[in-house]
Amino acid sequence: MSISLTEAAAKRIASSLAERGHGVGLRLGVKSTGCSGWAYAIDYAEEMLPEDQIFESHGVKVIVDADAMKYLDGTEVDFGREGLNEGFKFNNPNIKATCGCGESFSV
Repeated sequence: MSISLTEAAAKRIASSLAERGHGVGLRLGVKSTGCSGWAYAIDYAEEMLPEDQIFESHGVKVIVDADAMKYLDGTEVDFGREGLNEGFKFNNPNIKATCGCGESFSV
């Protein structure tokens, strides 16, 4: 099982954590929503729980709840800019379909 960050994503997360002044890494999960069933849920992790899976890329920790791993295993998180927009992108090998707007996915 694995979750990885590109260098660009790791730099963005590390920079945001430094600005906040607290947090141990990025918490990555899924939530039930949208027309395809699932959407990514990201937040800063304030702590690591015993049931969490912890991965480290480029010096940054990614914390994933064990229940979400079946949807996220093998995912690479990237960060990029397109014009005036910027954000995280998820390269998830488990996705079978996405909705038309790209906000949700099914596995």
